[in-house]
Parts: sequence; structure tokens; C-alpha cells
Amino acid sequence: MLPLVVLAVLILLPYSTVGLPGVFEGSLNSPGTLQMLAICLVFGGLALGYDLLFGRAGLLSFGHALYIAAGAYGTDILVSHAHWPLWAAVAATVPAVAVLAALLGAVALRTTGIAFAMVTLAFAQVGWIVVNRDPGGLTGGEEGLPLDSAGLPASLVGVANTVNLYWVALAFLLVVVVVVHGIDRAPLGRVLTGLRDDERRVSVLGLSAYRLKLGTFVLAGALAALGGAVHALIVGGASPHLASADLTLSLIVMAVLGGAGTRWGAVVGGVVYAYLDQRLTQVGGALPGPLSQPLFILGTLFVLAVYFAPGGLTGVLKRRGRFA
Repeated sequence: MLPLVVLAVLILLPYSTVGLPGVFEGSLNSPGTLQMLAICLVFGGLALGYDLLFGRAGLLSFGHALYIAAGAYGTDILVSHAHWPLWAAVAATVPAVAVLAALLGAVALRTTGIAFAMVTLAFAQVGWIVVNRDPGGLTGGEEGLPLDSAGLPASLVGVANTVNLYWVALAFLLVVVVVVHGIDRAPLGRVLTGLRDDERRVSVLGLSAYRLKLGTFVLAGALAALGGAVHALIVGGASPHLASADLTLSLIVMAVLGGAGTRWGAVVGGVVYAYLDQRLTQVGGALPGPLSQPLFILGTLFVLAVYFAPGGLTGVLKRRGRFA
């Protein structure tokens, strides 16, 4: 019931002029607040997509950011350099990234455990290097690649249309929720849980563990690419940070913070982490010593959360009977 109430609040939120001093700098329907919330929603979707790998199938990938960056840069390059319409660029980029995930996953999944994590990290590092070296002037190097507004629909350009970007972010989150929760409710969801807990048992049943893992890897890569494209649209371009290992580590923190493998844990963790990251960046300069560093505060909160709430934030709420 609570998730439906939250969804209704998110739908109605852009129509509210209520202000929450200390929580947001402006009213709920102000452009700054809506953009912040849009980014939070995107990371909620990205974290849930990663949790399909990590929490459901038990695949610890250190290179998931590669597919987010590929979605962001692929869309941006097609819009800004090739002058494609936005939605055509997204429609071409997401399947292309899914193919990339299939090719790299076919290699990485020949290994298991920490070896798999290291192989995915190696692939991601190659992507990060390519982005920073700016081949052919396509990626903008360390400065990133601004998104050319000429290729965007008029309804998504300008501060006055920030609310439409919020709707796009919410739509992305809903797509990921429908896909992942649809898998959870299907027999495939139970198979993935079995794959995470005991891969040999799945093989005894006559199922191909390798194919199941590869299919999950490709689907997670496609969802990451879609999230990367939406993120580029919201922030106005793609940056090298999207290809960094730091982003993948952040996704792991989001999943664990909210409750890896739970129904809503990754979403909650992604939204909370993204909100704190942005707010602490805004107010960090006014805090003394290490408190001025957002990563210091986030790291401390993460350690405390893991120690006092090993099941994540949703685990605490479930034990109190408030989150079904």
C-alpha cells in the first residue's frame, strides 16, 4: 500500500507550492527542486537495475558504469554530432549497448566470483580511458560533452520545462520497476534467486546457469543505458564520471544501503544516496573539517547503516511493519 501512496505523491508533487526549508532550497515545484528530485529518481532506477545483477542474480560487477556511460554518450553523440532527434537516438543507443553488454558479458561470465568482478572492472576502465582521450572529438574528453538542445523537443528545453524532465525521470523509474518486479513475480525471479544461492542446484534442474546470467547481464546493461540517456537529458550532457569505477561503487552502496535483493531496497537506497550526495555538496562548504567532504559523511552513514541495519533501510521499515 505504501508504494502506491508514494507513487501518488510523486505524481502530484510538481503541482505543490509547499516549501520544506532545510530539505530543499525552494518550493516542491521550483525548477531546482524538481531537477534534484529527477536525478534522485534516475539513480533510484539505476540502483534497482544494478540490483537485478547484484541482489537477484548474485553477480558482483565492478563495471556497470560502462553501460550507463555508453547510454549517455551514445545518445549525446547521436544528438549533438549526428543531429539525430532525441528519441531516435535513445532508440538506437539502448539496443546497441545491449549488444555491447552481450559481447562483454559473454567473456566476463566465463569467470566467477572476484575474477568476474575484476574482468568487468577492466572493461569499464577501458571505457573510461576512451572517454577521457576524446577520440575524434566525440566525447569532449575531461570536460564532457554538452547535449545540443537543437536536437531536443521544445518541451524538454529551458528552465520552464524542468517539470517535463521530472516526468521523464519518473517514467524511467517506473519502467525499471515494472521490468524488475515483473521478473521477481515470474518463475525467472525464483530461478535467479536459486542461481544466487546455489548455482549447482540450478544446473541440476537442467537449466543453463551461463545463459541465465548472460541474459540478466544484458537486460541490466540495457536498463543502465536507458538510465544513462535520461541522466544526460536531465543534466544537459554526459561526463567522464559516468564511466568511472566510483559510480559503480556508488551503485553498490545504494543497493546495500536500501537492502540488496529486496523489493524496494535499491530504489530507496538510490534515492536517499543521490539526495544526500547533492545536498551535502551544496552545504558542504559551510561545514568544518572533514564534514565539508560529502564522501566522508556518506561513508560514515553507510558504515553506521550496515552496522545497525544490516538488512538495509527497507529491512528496518519491514521489521516495524511499515513497508510492505
